[in-house]
Amino acid sequence: MKKDPLFDTLRKELKGDLYTDHIQRILYATDASAYREMPVAVTRPACVDDIKKILAFARARGGSVIPRGAGTSLAGQVVGPGIVMDISRHLNHILEFNAEERWVRVEPGVVLGELNRYLAPHRLQFGPETSTADRCCMGGMLGNNSCGAHSLIHGSVRDHILEIDAILSDGSEAHFCALTTDEFSARCDGDPALLETKIYRNLRDMLSDPRNAMEIRKEYPHPDLRRRNNGYALDALLETDPFTGNGEKINVCRLLAGSEGTLAFTISMKLNLVPVTDDRTGLLCAHFSSLQDAVRANIIALKHMPAAVELIDDYILNCTKDNIEQNRNRFFVSGDPKTILLIEIIRPTISEIEATAEAMEKDMRAAGYGYHFPLYTAADEMARVWELRKAGLGVLLNIPGRRKSVQVIEDTAVLPDLFPEYIEEAAGVLEKHGLSCAYYAHIATGELHLSPLLDLKDPDDIRTFHGLAEDMAGLIKKYRGSLSGEHGDGRLRGEFIPLMLGPHNYALLKELKKTWDPYGLFNPGKITDTPPMTESLRYPAGERRSFPGQVFTFPEEEGILYAAEKCSGSADCRKSSLIGGTMCPTFMATRDEDKSTRARANILREYLTRSDRKDPFDHEEIYRVMDLCLSCKACKAECPSNVDVAKLKAEFLQHYYDIHHVPFRAWLIAWLPRLYMPGMMIRPLTNLITGTALFKRLIGFSVKRPIPALSPVTLRAWGRRHGLGNGENRSESMSGSAKGTDDAIGSKGTVYLFADEFTNYNESDIGIKAVMLLERLGYEVIIPRHRESGRTFLSKGLIRSARKIAVRNILILRDVITEERPLVGIEPSALLAFRDEYPEMAGKALEADAQRLASAALLIEEFICREIDRGNISPDCFTDRPAKVLLHGHCQQKAIASTAPTIRMLSLPVNYTVEEINDGCCGMAGAFGY
Repeated sequence: MKKDPLFDTLRKELKGDLYTDHIQRILYATDASAYREMPVAVTRPACVDDIKKILAFARARGGSVIPRGAGTSLAGQVVGPGIVMDISRHLNHILEFNAEERWVRVEPGVVLGELNRYLAPHRLQFGPETSTADRCCMGGMLGNNSCGAHSLIHGSVRDHILEIDAILSDGSEAHFCALTTDEFSARCDGDPALLETKIYRNLRDMLSDPRNAMEIRKEYPHPDLRRRNNGYALDALLETDPFTGNGEKINVCRLLAGSEGTLAFTISMKLNLVPVTDDRTGLLCAHFSSLQDAVRANIIALKHMPAAVELIDDYILNCTKDNIEQNRNRFFVSGDPKTILLIEIIRPTISEIEATAEAMEKDMRAAGYGYHFPLYTAADEMARVWELRKAGLGVLLNIPGRRKSVQVIEDTAVLPDLFPEYIEEAAGVLEKHGLSCAYYAHIATGELHLSPLLDLKDPDDIRTFHGLAEDMAGLIKKYRGSLSGEHGDGRLRGEFIPLMLGPHNYALLKELKKTWDPYGLFNPGKITDTPPMTESLRYPAGERRSFPGQVFTFPEEEGILYAAEKCSGSADCRKSSLIGGTMCPTFMATRDEDKSTRARANILREYLTRSDRKDPFDHEEIYRVMDLCLSCKACKAECPSNVDVAKLKAEFLQHYYDIHHVPFRAWLIAWLPRLYMPGMMIRPLTNLITGTALFKRLIGFSVKRPIPALSPVTLRAWGRRHGLGNGENRSESMSGSAKGTDDAIGSKGTVYLFADEFTNYNESDIGIKAVMLLERLGYEVIIPRHRESGRTFLSKGLIRSARKIAVRNILILRDVITEERPLVGIEPSALLAFRDEYPEMAGKALEADAQRLASAALLIEEFICREIDRGNISPDCFTDRPAKVLLHGHCQQKAIASTAPTIRMLSLPVNYTVEEINDGCCGMAGAFGY
């Protein structure tokens, strides 16, 4: 389907949005899979009428539509050359809810996590939950027939879908629900001209045929396998009353579950709900020395009726060490296990949980499996373990080297009893292809995500990509398993459906597709008539590019392109503000794809890979998408792949400015700390001028925002008057005791206070109070001679200037700062530059010095907590008056450090209570808020 000038006409007819520009098409050309296909247009329908108009437009031109939610598909289900229809932006309403009958009716763009938050007060939930629950849409879960960790209890979406309202390929509407045999017959005998009637008749004729029934029962995955997602679910409909007389109603919704948007466009769905258990929960984290031991121990665990059993291997565990967020969640890991089984136990009482865990451990040890079996029953601890497990796919992108974890055989499933033999043969297949592999996920139901390491830019590895998939398909067929347990066929596995289901059944699937979609309108090339799996890959084969003149060293990512390519597309950055966390504030505010972290990585990767310009950084498109990145650093911590978009943005801006020059506003903000110096000489006049509306308009600030005023005195000037040393000439006036304490100043040690540019000029009163606090606690405070932090330069992309500042500060401070005489800072974004950016800008000659300095650079609350642990500071030093403190955490502190020391420090006075606000972005973000 070619770009049509009539799109402009269609755009005017829609209540929602339609885009044909290159930026939006790039951003929707990929999902979380290995594929890339440029759509002809992107739409965000706002109502049913919009959907019908878009479908009619595509149908009249022989085009196609690709329904899309959060774009978390791993098999390429939501990429294609047609019109992408993003249902997440507008079609996201909960339409109807009945607590007594336990059902809810939703639009397809409702996010699972948000739905369960809505249901929580009623002690209800939607049973199937995936690791992407905080951003995946219900329409996508239906399309994939998603399962989740608790499929042992709750099964899949197919088991909970009650009714569907859909638009068929001819534009007519249809309502699908459970039908008795008589009701089914009545639908088959309806108006023969109606597409809905043709659909029912096709199902009746197809499933009534004895040959077809025999082939389906023979070739489809084993009926006892819960995770089965190959092709269309004809086997599920076959085992109903119209064809077996077993009394079970037929529900075509079960066929639409797992159909990947290829048969109809869902506009609403009625879902069955399950109660939230009132029982207690425990999590046994069983450690094993080998994968085989864990696989066999799983069979033992299943005999004790767990709620879930998930596996994590050493690949994932090792990758979490380098992820800021997940490294904090490793508390349950002991030693270096090859694998860990996470076994969830739900029982009425904690004592029963403990008894079950003890019995499991006893049986596993008796069989010779496992060496460490910690049990956790505290909700916060269990949540942290599950968070680490859910991060599995993303953290695997942190494996160093060109070969990365690739989704190709990650969704295979066989009966759990056959799993030990199967996994042994699977290891042989991997060995045949010379591949390493990560193993993780839903072992309780016979599914492990096998993620081999491949370089899909390497032509040899691309051939291996295909060969491995083909060999594993044959192995799965041998065990009568499913090539897809929950992630779907898409264009990744569709090529192998004839092998998995047999040629006869594949012909039935094609017939079914043709009946439902005679126009080829809905998501073509998925499940049936799939292109070869090695076509339309995200990266051009053989592509290798380097970018000279980079300022950051990108030590782990081999360059800015590889840093951008660490984004897997898993869409962790598409959380709403209801879910929590900080990443990504601009997406939370707008729910627009081009305001997400993923979009910024995608746009950078696209132009650095496929630019036709002499300098690939010379693209305004990148600038426009990067512009609203707040540089909050949340992605550095919360993105499981550690995609640091603030760093990517800063590097890009420097190269872009090299071509297009630095905008005046960016230059002014970057150099503001230097301008403060002469401004202090005429401080009243400076504050008067900068407070005027004329000045604010001149520099592009909102007239409604007060610009931070210069303090009456700088922190440095006050320090000199107060007698603080600078580390060169130690002040004699610092001897004696601080007022109000018996501790002599310096009796507990010396700290070097970093007088950052913001504290020094704008908030010197905070710096003064910090000095007085440290002195009263018995510490000598020195303000060394140093440069500003460089944060303003980093924020605006002038990173060559920032590097000069970093180098100068390293040279000044490297010989005076030690672990026992640390550099202590007040403003997180300034102090944390020493820990975050400096080591990556210092260059090889100063890298070791930068790392040593980084390890001795502490926020003031970190320093105080360290001294508490050493017994140097106690509650006796503080007031006993009661107070309640509300804490809003600094975004970069959350990302690079933690707010835990802040909470602990503020809780030190015996009658202080501290509550951290469950907040996201404050909206300021350096100069952004102005």
